[in-house]
Amino acid sequence: QVQLGESGGGLVQAGGSLRLSCAASGRSFSNYGIGWFRQAPGKEREFVASISWSGSNTHYADPVKGRFTISREIAKNTVYLQMSSLKPEDTAVYYCARAGRPSENPQAYDYWGQGTQVTVSS
Repeated sequence: QVQLGESGGGLVQAGGSLRLSCAASGRSFSNYGIGWFRQAPGKEREFVASISWSGSNTHYADPVKGRFTISREIAKNTVYLQMSSLKPEDTAVYYCARAGRPSENPQAYDYWGQGTQVTVSS
């Protein structure tokens, strides 16, 4: 069974940084891309960033370009989302998900983690 688990969320002041981690079980991880999404209260889930199975291709949503960096450590079955220069509008629950071909469309992803809360205070 595929399992994804996010960690690293928390409360941070505007301008601060956080690093989220997405840990996955076994072989179900290494040949798949991973995407990060977020959902704020009352809003739809939105794409944040994605990375290919090899780590060679990354893609970012415009609101986070230049501030967030996605990376993966294959040996540890872990994908990271380094978030810097955080803004109050980044406040949301952040989810990681698995896809054969990562895209901005949530429907491309078949397994999701439970989410981790990120709160940015002004």
